[in-house]
Amino acid sequence: MKYTRLGTSGPPISRIALGCMSFGDGSRNMEWALDEDQAEPLFRAAVENGITFWDTANVYSLGSSEKITGAAIAKYTRREDVVLATKVYNRMGPGPGEQGSSRRAILEQLDKSLERLGTDYVDLYQVHRFDPETPVEETMEALHDVIRAGKVRYIGASSMWAWQFAKMQEAARTNGWTPFVSMQNQYSLLMREEEREMMPLLQDQGVGSIPWSPLAKGRLTRPWRSGGTDRAEKDTLATSRFEAFGDRDAPVVGAVEKIAQDRGVSMAQIGLAWLLSKRVVDAPIVGGTKVKHVQDAAAAVELALTPDELDALEAGYTLREPSGF
Repeated sequence: MKYTRLGTSGPPISRIALGCMSFGDGSRNMEWALDEDQAEPLFRAAVENGITFWDTANVYSLGSSEKITGAAIAKYTRREDVVLATKVYNRMGPGPGEQGSSRRAILEQLDKSLERLGTDYVDLYQVHRFDPETPVEETMEALHDVIRAGKVRYIGASSMWAWQFAKMQEAARTNGWTPFVSMQNQYSLLMREEEREMMPLLQDQGVGSIPWSPLAKGRLTRPWRSGGTDRAEKDTLATSRFEAFGDRDAPVVGAVEKIAQDRGVSMAQIGLAWLLSKRVVDAPIVGGTKVKHVQDAAAAVELALTPDELDALEAGYTLREPSGF
């Protein structure tokens, strides 16, 4: 495994992040999630492959992902050896402090996340989406305060428009508060719209990108004719809110398949190696459901693509509307 910094000022992280959205109580809001026993081999594989950056969120299986992740840290590694990330924003219940990025929501939800994770701090606390109902100054001051309280080490954001992210950063800098060190955005060979504004902004500001859905819901991991993954078929949240991939994407997947065959590696390794070649990308978040998914992700770190291969992978891309906000 190789390691880098999260942005220019964040903590040292592995170049692959373990996405813990895959783990939780399937009877809640993610029926495809793996329970604690099913998740055990993946956590062990992450530790064995040096993947020390683990990302979850309060809303994943309504808190049970955090519980499983916290238990795994205690069982398979040490808290000080993991860079632990979680998020706040999405609705956790009917109360006024159970949704959004208000001061009340941040303070209440952080304490609940810490309890579920079994720790007294998180390394990276992220706003899951932009909150149009809360002034950005309120959000950024509250995040600064939880850092000063020792409950959070660094802060980040997730999918939003570049102007919204810039507005939040400016509020922090103007008032002497802590700015974001990371952006968790949707970025893959099949969703490159972040290259328009967000990626240049992150590079200019020294903020790291930790992309979610780096393999486009599994469409980059198998030949186009094979169809999507079982999880993608069951993930009603993804199919209702995010980009639906279609036949226009077949040329890109075909290029991934050809290069993978030529190299004698999996298609997943090619898709991740492309992401890792991007200067602003620090660590793609891989939400595996099989040990092989973790192993492929770790192997991708060692795979360097040639300029001709990078050109071939990018040639068939079709512009589309950004999604996932």
